[in-house]
Amino acid sequence: MIGSGVFVVFAPAAAAAGDGLLLGLGLAALIAFCNATSTAALAARSPHAGGAYVFGRERLGDWWGYAAGWSFLVGKTASCAAMALVFAAYVAPAGTERLIAALAAAVVACVSIAGITRTRAVASVLVAIVLGILLVVILSPFAAGPPLLPPVDIGDAGLYGVLQSAGLLFFAFAGYARIATLGEEVRRPAQTIPTAIVISFAVALTVYALVAVAALSTLGAARLADSTAPLADVVSRNGWSWAVPLVTIGAAIATLGALLALIPGIGRTSLAMARTGDLPHGLARIDGRFGTPARAEALVAALVIVVVLVADVRGVIGFSSFGVLLYYLVANLSALRMTPGERLYPRAFALVGAAGCVVLVATLPLASVLAGTAVLAIGLVIRLLTVSGRRRRAH
Repeated sequence: MIGSGVFVVFAPAAAAAGDGLLLGLGLAALIAFCNATSTAALAARSPHAGGAYVFGRERLGDWWGYAAGWSFLVGKTASCAAMALVFAAYVAPAGTERLIAALAAAVVACVSIAGITRTRAVASVLVAIVLGILLVVILSPFAAGPPLLPPVDIGDAGLYGVLQSAGLLFFAFAGYARIATLGEEVRRPAQTIPTAIVISFAVALTVYALVAVAALSTLGAARLADSTAPLADVVSRNGWSWAVPLVTIGAAIATLGALLALIPGIGRTSLAMARTGDLPHGLARIDGRFGTPARAEALVAALVIVVVLVADVRGVIGFSSFGVLLYYLVANLSALRMTPGERLYPRAFALVGAAGCVVLVATLPLASVLAGTAVLAIGLVIRLLTVSGRRRRAH
Protein backbone atom coordinates (compact mmCIF):
# COMPACT_ATOMS: atom_id res chain seq x y z
CA MET A 1 0.00 0.00 0.00
CA ILE A 2 2.81 2.42 0.79
CA GLY A 3 3.97 3.09 -2.73
CA SER A 4 3.97 6.00 -5.11
CA GLY A 5 0.81 7.58 -3.69
CA VAL A 6 2.34 9.05 -0.56
CA PHE A 7 5.07 10.73 -2.62
CA VAL A 8 2.73 12.65 -4.93
CA VAL A 9 -0.98 12.43 -4.13
CA PHE A 10 -1.05 15.20 -1.52
CA ALA A 11 -0.34 17.80 -4.22
CA PRO A 12 -3.50 17.29 -6.32
CA ALA A 13 -5.50 16.71 -3.13
CA ALA A 14 -4.33 20.06 -1.75
CA ALA A 15 -5.26 21.73 -5.03
CA ALA A 16 -8.80 20.41 -4.56
CA ALA A 17 -9.33 20.90 -0.81
CA GLY A 18 -6.85 23.56 0.26
CA ASP A 19 -6.57 23.63 4.05
CA GLY A 20 -9.35 21.04 4.18
CA LEU A 21 -6.86 18.39 3.02
CA LEU A 22 -6.91 16.53 6.33
CA LEU A 23 -10.69 16.27 6.17
CA GLY A 24 -10.34 14.71 2.74
CA LEU A 25 -7.76 12.29 4.09
CA GLY A 26 -10.06 11.28 6.94
CA LEU A 27 -12.97 10.70 4.58
CA ALA A 28 -10.82 8.69 2.18
CA ALA A 29 -9.59 6.62 5.10
CA LEU A 30 -13.12 5.90 6.33
CA ILE A 31 -14.31 4.71 2.93
CA ALA A 32 -11.12 2.77 2.32
CA PHE A 33 -11.51 1.01 5.67
CA CYS A 34 -15.06 -0.03 4.85
CA ASN A 35 -13.88 -1.29 1.48
CA ALA A 36 -11.03 -3.15 3.15
CA THR A 37 -13.37 -4.99 5.50
CA SER A 38 -15.69 -5.99 2.66
CA THR A 39 -12.76 -7.19 0.58
CA ALA A 40 -11.27 -9.09 3.51
CA ALA A 41 -14.52 -10.91 4.30
CA LEU A 42 -15.11 -11.86 0.67
CA ALA A 43 -11.51 -12.98 0.13
CA ALA A 44 -11.68 -15.17 3.23
CA ARG A 45 -14.75 -16.95 1.81
CA SER A 46 -13.57 -17.07 -1.81
CA PRO A 47 -9.75 -17.22 -1.92
CA HIS A 48 -9.41 -17.28 -5.71
CA ALA A 49 -7.46 -15.17 -8.18
CA GLY A 50 -9.53 -12.25 -9.46
CA GLY A 51 -10.71 -10.39 -6.34
CA ALA A 52 -14.01 -8.52 -6.79
CA TYR A 53 -14.30 -9.91 -10.32
CA VAL A 54 -14.87 -13.31 -8.76
CA PHE A 55 -16.88 -11.91 -5.83
CA GLY A 56 -19.22 -10.05 -8.18
CA ARG A 57 -19.79 -13.07 -10.40
CA GLU A 58 -20.53 -15.30 -7.42
CA ARG A 59 -22.77 -12.92 -5.47
CA LEU A 60 -24.33 -10.57 -8.04
CA GLY A 61 -24.02 -12.10 -11.49
CA ASP A 62 -21.69 -12.25 -14.48
CA TRP A 63 -22.21 -8.67 -15.63
CA TRP A 64 -21.42 -7.23 -12.19
CA GLY A 65 -18.31 -9.34 -11.98
CA TYR A 66 -17.22 -8.22 -15.42
CA ALA A 67 -17.79 -4.55 -14.50
CA ALA A 68 -15.59 -5.02 -11.42
CA GLY A 69 -12.88 -6.81 -13.35
CA TRP A 70 -12.85 -4.29 -16.18
CA SER A 71 -12.79 -1.38 -13.71
CA PHE A 72 -9.90 -3.01 -11.86
CA LEU A 73 -7.89 -3.51 -15.03
CA VAL A 74 -8.50 0.04 -16.21
CA GLY A 75 -7.95 1.67 -12.81
CA LYS A 76 -4.89 -0.35 -11.89
CA THR A 77 -3.29 0.06 -15.30
CA ALA A 78 -3.64 3.79 -14.74
CA SER A 79 -2.14 3.28 -11.26
CA CYS A 80 0.89 1.64 -12.86
CA ALA A 81 1.26 4.63 -15.16
CA ALA A 82 0.99 7.00 -12.18
CA MET A 83 3.69 5.08 -10.33
CA ALA A 84 6.01 5.19 -13.31
CA LEU A 85 5.42 8.94 -13.68
CA VAL A 86 6.09 9.53 -9.99
CA PHE A 87 9.32 7.58 -10.27
CA ALA A 88 10.37 9.79 -13.17
CA ALA A 89 9.28 13.00 -11.42
CA TYR A 90 11.76 12.32 -8.62
CA VAL A 91 14.72 10.76 -10.46
CA ALA A 92 14.65 11.78 -14.14
CA PRO A 93 16.51 14.79 -15.55
CA ALA A 94 14.22 17.56 -16.75
CA GLY A 95 12.77 16.83 -20.16
CA THR A 96 13.26 13.06 -19.96
CA GLU A 97 10.47 12.21 -17.50
CA ARG A 98 8.15 10.43 -19.93
CA LEU A 99 10.95 8.39 -21.49
CA ILE A 100 12.26 7.31 -18.08
CA ALA A 101 8.74 6.45 -16.91
CA ALA A 102 8.15 4.26 -19.97
CA LEU A 103 11.51 2.56 -19.54
CA ALA A 104 10.82 1.87 -15.85
CA ALA A 105 7.45 0.28 -16.68
CA ALA A 106 9.03 -1.92 -19.35
CA VAL A 107 11.85 -3.12 -17.10
CA VAL A 108 9.54 -3.94 -14.18
CA ALA A 109 7.17 -5.81 -16.49
CA CYS A 110 10.03 -7.93 -17.83
CA VAL A 111 11.10 -8.76 -14.29
CA SER A 112 7.53 -9.70 -13.36
CA ILE A 113 7.03 -11.86 -16.46
CA ALA A 114 10.20 -13.73 -15.57
CA GLY A 115 8.53 -14.72 -12.32
CA ILE A 116 10.74 -12.54 -10.15
CA THR A 117 8.49 -10.97 -7.52
CA ARG A 118 9.02 -9.44 -4.14
CA THR A 119 9.71 -12.14 -1.59
CA ARG A 120 8.56 -11.57 1.96
CA ALA A 121 12.10 -10.73 3.04
CA VAL A 122 12.72 -8.30 0.18
CA ALA A 123 9.31 -6.65 0.65
CA SER A 124 10.03 -6.18 4.36
CA VAL A 125 13.38 -4.56 3.60
CA LEU A 126 11.88 -2.23 0.99
CA VAL A 127 9.06 -1.16 3.29
CA ALA A 128 11.50 -0.59 6.16
CA ILE A 129 13.65 1.65 3.96
CA VAL A 130 10.67 3.65 2.71
CA LEU A 131 9.23 4.05 6.22
CA GLY A 132 12.62 5.23 7.47
CA ILE A 133 12.76 7.88 4.75
CA LEU A 134 9.18 8.96 5.42
CA LEU A 135 10.14 9.32 9.08
CA VAL A 136 12.79 11.83 8.00
CA VAL A 137 10.08 13.77 6.13
CA ILE A 138 7.80 13.66 9.18
CA LEU A 139 10.53 14.90 11.53
CA SER A 140 11.97 17.61 9.24
CA PRO A 141 9.44 20.32 10.25
CA PHE A 142 10.81 20.12 13.81
CA ALA A 143 14.19 21.43 12.57
CA ALA A 144 12.90 24.99 12.97
CA GLY A 145 10.84 24.37 16.10
CA PRO A 146 7.42 22.86 16.63
CA PRO A 147 5.52 22.77 13.32
CA LEU A 148 2.52 25.04 12.98
CA LEU A 149 -0.36 23.34 11.23
CA PRO A 150 -2.78 25.70 9.51
CA PRO A 151 -6.34 25.45 10.83
CA VAL A 152 -8.56 22.96 9.05
CA ASP A 153 -10.72 25.17 6.84
CA ILE A 154 -12.52 24.19 3.66
CA GLY A 155 -12.73 27.86 2.68
CA ASP A 156 -13.27 28.41 -1.03
CA ALA A 157 -12.89 24.70 -1.76
CA GLY A 158 -16.16 23.86 -0.04
CA LEU A 159 -17.54 20.41 0.58
CA TYR A 160 -17.15 19.51 -3.08
CA GLY A 161 -13.40 20.21 -2.93
CA VAL A 162 -13.02 18.06 0.19
CA LEU A 163 -14.91 15.21 -1.46
CA GLN A 164 -12.80 15.52 -4.60
CA SER A 165 -9.61 15.43 -2.54
CA ALA A 166 -10.89 12.30 -0.80
CA GLY A 167 -11.43 10.65 -4.18
CA LEU A 168 -7.88 11.52 -5.21
CA LEU A 169 -6.39 10.46 -1.87
CA PHE A 170 -8.18 7.14 -2.21
CA PHE A 171 -5.52 6.34 -4.82
CA ALA A 172 -2.98 5.93 -2.03
CA PHE A 173 -5.09 3.46 -0.02
CA ALA A 174 -5.99 0.97 -2.71
CA GLY A 175 -3.21 -1.57 -2.18
CA TYR A 176 -5.29 -4.09 -0.28
CA ALA A 177 -7.03 -5.12 -3.53
CA ARG A 178 -3.75 -6.67 -4.62
CA ILE A 179 -3.77 -8.85 -1.51
CA ALA A 180 -7.23 -10.17 -2.35
CA THR A 181 -6.23 -11.04 -5.94
CA LEU A 182 -3.55 -13.42 -4.65
CA GLY A 183 -5.93 -15.68 -2.74
CA GLU A 184 -4.74 -18.82 -4.54
CA GLU A 185 -1.11 -18.19 -3.66
CA VAL A 186 -1.02 -17.79 0.14
CA ARG A 187 -1.26 -20.27 2.96
CA ARG A 188 -4.40 -20.22 5.16
CA PRO A 189 -6.11 -17.49 3.08
CA ALA A 190 -9.18 -17.36 5.35
CA GLN A 191 -6.97 -16.05 8.16
CA THR A 192 -4.03 -14.53 6.31
CA ILE A 193 -5.85 -12.24 3.85
CA PRO A 194 -8.17 -10.43 6.32
CA THR A 195 -5.34 -9.95 8.80
CA ALA A 196 -2.96 -8.63 6.15
CA ILE A 197 -5.53 -6.21 4.77
CA VAL A 198 -6.50 -4.67 8.11
CA ILE A 199 -2.94 -4.36 9.44
CA SER A 200 -1.68 -2.87 6.17
CA PHE A 201 -4.49 -0.32 6.19
CA ALA A 202 -3.87 0.77 9.80
CA VAL A 203 -0.14 1.26 9.26
CA ALA A 204 -0.59 3.10 5.97
CA LEU A 205 -3.20 5.46 7.42
CA THR A 206 -0.96 6.42 10.30
CA VAL A 207 1.95 7.12 7.99
CA TYR A 208 -0.17 9.13 5.54
CA ALA A 209 -1.65 11.29 8.28
CA LEU A 210 1.78 12.17 9.67
CA VAL A 211 3.17 12.93 6.22
CA ALA A 212 0.15 15.12 5.41
CA VAL A 213 0.69 17.12 8.59
CA ALA A 214 4.38 17.60 7.75
CA ALA A 215 3.58 18.72 4.20
CA LEU A 216 0.86 21.18 5.19
CA SER A 217 2.79 22.68 8.08
CA THR A 218 5.88 23.19 5.89
CA LEU A 219 4.55 24.21 2.49
CA GLY A 220 0.99 25.30 3.13
CA ALA A 221 -1.82 24.22 0.86
CA ALA A 222 -0.97 26.57 -2.03
CA ARG A 223 2.71 25.58 -2.37
CA LEU A 224 1.85 21.94 -1.82
CA ALA A 225 -0.69 22.06 -4.64
CA ASP A 226 1.94 23.37 -7.08
CA SER A 227 4.66 20.88 -6.18
CA THR A 228 5.66 18.02 -8.50
CA ALA A 229 7.89 16.37 -5.88
CA PRO A 230 6.22 17.47 -2.63
CA LEU A 231 8.14 15.36 -0.11
CA ALA A 232 11.48 16.46 -1.51
CA ASP A 233 10.26 20.06 -1.25
CA VAL A 234 9.26 19.49 2.40
CA VAL A 235 12.73 18.44 3.55
CA SER A 236 14.42 21.06 1.39
CA ARG A 237 12.31 23.92 2.73
CA ASN A 238 12.96 22.78 6.30
CA GLY A 239 16.70 23.14 5.73
CA TRP A 240 17.45 19.43 5.41
CA SER A 241 18.89 19.54 1.89
CA TRP A 242 20.98 16.49 2.74
CA ALA A 243 17.74 14.50 2.90
CA VAL A 244 16.60 15.32 -0.64
CA PRO A 245 18.61 12.42 -2.15
CA LEU A 246 17.15 10.13 0.51
CA VAL A 247 13.61 11.13 -0.44
CA THR A 248 14.47 10.57 -4.10
CA ILE A 249 15.74 7.08 -3.28
CA GLY A 250 12.61 6.43 -1.22
CA ALA A 251 10.35 7.46 -4.09
CA ALA A 252 12.26 5.21 -6.49
CA ILE A 253 12.10 2.21 -4.16
CA ALA A 254 8.44 2.73 -3.30
CA THR A 255 7.25 3.19 -6.87
CA LEU A 256 9.25 0.36 -8.40
CA GLY A 257 8.36 -1.96 -5.52
CA ALA A 258 4.68 -1.10 -5.90
CA LEU A 259 4.87 -1.68 -9.65
CA LEU A 260 6.41 -5.08 -9.03
CA ALA A 261 3.48 -5.91 -6.77
CA LEU A 262 0.76 -4.43 -8.97
CA ILE A 263 1.60 -5.80 -12.41
CA PRO A 264 1.22 -9.43 -11.26
CA GLY A 265 -2.11 -8.53 -9.64
CA ILE A 266 -3.43 -7.09 -12.90
CA GLY A 267 -2.10 -10.08 -14.77
CA ARG A 268 -3.94 -12.49 -12.48
CA THR A 269 -7.23 -10.62 -12.79
CA SER A 270 -6.80 -10.72 -16.58
CA LEU A 271 -6.08 -14.43 -16.24
CA ALA A 272 -9.29 -14.99 -14.26
CA MET A 273 -11.36 -13.03 -16.79
CA ALA A 274 -9.81 -14.84 -19.74
CA ARG A 275 -10.55 -18.21 -18.15
CA THR A 276 -14.27 -17.37 -18.10
CA GLY A 277 -14.28 -15.92 -21.61
CA ASP A 278 -14.68 -12.26 -20.58
CA LEU A 279 -11.31 -11.49 -22.15
CA PRO A 280 -9.58 -13.20 -25.09
CA HIS A 281 -8.60 -16.76 -24.18
CA GLY A 282 -5.02 -16.07 -25.23
CA LEU A 283 -4.55 -14.00 -22.06
CA ALA A 284 -5.22 -17.12 -19.97
CA ARG A 285 -2.06 -18.76 -21.27
CA ILE A 286 0.53 -19.52 -18.61
CA ASP A 287 4.11 -19.29 -19.83
CA GLY A 288 5.68 -22.74 -19.79
CA ARG A 289 9.08 -21.45 -18.77
CA PHE A 290 8.26 -18.88 -16.12
CA GLY A 291 4.84 -20.06 -14.93
CA THR A 292 3.34 -16.55 -15.19
CA PRO A 293 0.52 -15.05 -17.35
CA ALA A 294 3.14 -13.53 -19.64
CA ARG A 295 0.80 -12.34 -22.39
CA ALA A 296 -1.48 -10.55 -19.95
CA GLU A 297 1.41 -8.83 -18.20
CA ALA A 298 3.01 -7.83 -21.50
CA LEU A 299 -0.27 -6.25 -22.61
CA VAL A 300 -0.49 -4.35 -19.32
CA ALA A 301 3.05 -3.03 -19.81
CA ALA A 302 2.26 -1.86 -23.34
CA LEU A 303 -0.83 0.02 -22.18
CA VAL A 304 1.08 1.60 -19.29
CA ILE A 305 3.77 2.83 -21.66
CA VAL A 306 1.15 4.43 -23.91
CA VAL A 307 -0.44 6.22 -20.95
CA VAL A 308 2.82 7.61 -19.55
CA LEU A 309 3.71 8.99 -22.96
CA VAL A 310 0.48 11.00 -23.34
CA ALA A 311 -0.93 11.78 -19.85
CA ASP A 312 0.08 13.78 -16.77
CA VAL A 313 0.26 12.33 -13.28
CA ARG A 314 -2.68 14.27 -11.82
CA GLY A 315 -5.04 13.20 -14.59
CA VAL A 316 -3.86 9.62 -14.30
CA ILE A 317 -4.50 9.59 -10.54
CA GLY A 318 -8.08 10.79 -11.04
CA PHE A 319 -8.70 8.22 -13.77
CA SER A 320 -7.21 5.48 -11.60
CA SER A 321 -9.42 6.43 -8.66
CA PHE A 322 -12.49 6.28 -10.90
CA GLY A 323 -11.80 2.68 -11.90
CA VAL A 324 -10.75 1.52 -8.45
CA LEU A 325 -13.77 3.08 -6.72
CA LEU A 326 -16.13 1.29 -9.11
CA TYR A 327 -14.28 -1.94 -8.39
CA TYR A 328 -14.86 -1.48 -4.67
CA LEU A 329 -18.48 -0.54 -5.25
CA VAL A 330 -19.02 -4.05 -6.64
CA ALA A 331 -17.04 -5.52 -3.74
CA ASN A 332 -19.25 -3.74 -1.21
CA LEU A 333 -22.46 -4.74 -3.00
CA SER A 334 -21.17 -8.32 -3.03
CA ALA A 335 -20.46 -8.14 0.70
CA LEU A 336 -24.05 -7.02 1.30
CA ARG A 337 -25.17 -10.36 -0.15
CA MET A 338 -23.22 -12.35 2.44
CA THR A 339 -25.19 -14.27 5.05
CA PRO A 340 -24.81 -13.38 8.74
CA GLY A 341 -22.72 -16.50 9.26
CA GLU A 342 -20.29 -15.47 6.52
CA ARG A 343 -19.70 -11.91 7.67
CA LEU A 344 -16.56 -10.94 9.53
CA TYR A 345 -17.69 -7.33 10.07
CA PRO A 346 -20.99 -5.46 10.56
CA ARG A 347 -23.15 -5.07 7.43
CA ALA A 348 -23.11 -1.29 7.95
CA PHE A 349 -19.46 -1.19 6.88
CA ALA A 350 -20.40 -2.45 3.42
CA LEU A 351 -23.27 0.05 3.19
CA VAL A 352 -21.00 2.97 4.06
CA GLY A 353 -18.34 1.71 1.67
CA ALA A 354 -20.77 1.41 -1.24
CA ALA A 355 -22.31 4.84 -0.66
CA GLY A 356 -18.88 6.39 -0.23
CA CYS A 357 -17.63 4.94 -3.50
CA VAL A 358 -20.58 6.44 -5.39
CA VAL A 359 -20.10 9.88 -3.82
CA LEU A 360 -16.34 10.00 -4.42
CA VAL A 361 -16.68 8.87 -8.05
CA ALA A 362 -19.24 11.61 -8.67
CA THR A 363 -16.95 14.33 -7.27
CA LEU A 364 -13.73 13.38 -9.06
CA PRO A 365 -12.42 15.88 -11.64
CA LEU A 366 -14.83 16.04 -14.57
CA ALA A 367 -12.22 14.95 -17.12
CA SER A 368 -11.52 11.80 -15.08
CA VAL A 369 -15.23 11.01 -14.75
CA LEU A 370 -15.88 11.47 -18.48
CA ALA A 371 -12.86 9.43 -19.52
CA GLY A 372 -13.64 6.72 -16.99
CA THR A 373 -17.27 6.51 -18.06
CA ALA A 374 -16.27 6.24 -21.70
CA VAL A 375 -13.78 3.44 -21.03
CA LEU A 376 -16.29 1.59 -18.83
CA ALA A 377 -18.88 1.83 -21.62
CA ILE A 378 -16.34 0.47 -24.11
CA GLY A 379 -15.71 -2.48 -21.81
CA LEU A 380 -19.41 -3.25 -21.47
CA VAL A 381 -19.88 -3.07 -25.26
CA ILE A 382 -16.96 -5.47 -25.72
CA ARG A 383 -18.59 -8.00 -23.40
CA LEU A 384 -21.98 -7.55 -25.06
CA LEU A 385 -20.44 -8.32 -28.45
CA THR A 386 -18.51 -11.26 -27.00
CA VAL A 387 -21.61 -12.77 -25.38
CA SER A 388 -23.66 -12.24 -28.55
CA GLY A 389 -20.96 -13.93 -30.60
CA ARG A 390 -20.86 -16.93 -28.29
CA ARG A 391 -24.63 -17.31 -28.50
CA ARG A 392 -24.61 -17.18 -32.30
CA ARG A 393 -21.89 -19.83 -32.46
CA ALA A 394 -23.82 -22.01 -30.00
CA HIS A 395 -26.87 -21.95 -32.29
